[in-house]
Amino acid sequence: MVTIGLTGPSGAGKGVVSDIMRQMGFQVIDADKVYHDIILPPSECLDELVLNFGNSILSFDGTLDRSALASIVFSDNGADKLELLNSITHKYVVNKIRGMIYCTCSVMPSACVIDAPLLIESGLNRDCLFTIGILADKEKRAERIAVRDGISKERALARIDSQKNNEFYISECDYILYNDSDIGTLRENVISIFKNRRII
Repeated sequence: MVTIGLTGPSGAGKGVVSDIMRQMGFQVIDADKVYHDIILPPSECLDELVLNFGNSILSFDGTLDRSALASIVFSDNGADKLELLNSITHKYVVNKIRGMIYCTCSVMPSACVIDAPLLIESGLNRDCLFTIGILADKEKRAERIAVRDGISKERALARIDSQKNNEFYISECDYILYNDSDIGTLRENVISIFKNRRII
């Protein structure tokens, strides 16, 4: 079984590409879902986050208030705090995903896809045969984020500006797909990569 990395900035459409890959018969590991699972109390990861960011990031029921944490790390002077957040969460997410890949290897002979926005920053790209970066127009990304997370377009743009730019993904990924056109074209481009790699 081979492992493929899927990454890209927020709002680019990694979820759409993940769905295409599932339809192709591949196992997809969603790093965002893994993160949500590992911060459910009782959680070592959540305890470390509270230690570094304070009790204000907790909801009344003891779970993580993601909006409160986001307001800290995506603030105007939050670059260092975002880096701290990533340094804490990466190790937990990476360990969990590697365990999931090991389990998948024993039951599935086909490819396993890691869908991770911070695939490269976490080092998970080194576990992959190749990586695919998904990019999209900045305005489209902001609109998608605003709808998805129920925030203003201005806040969505602020999040985008705090993340890596397109050049980062272009330089780090083996393939780049642009999610600015119709889904049919996107699907054809995804399939083309796997055909060229002789995986399908």
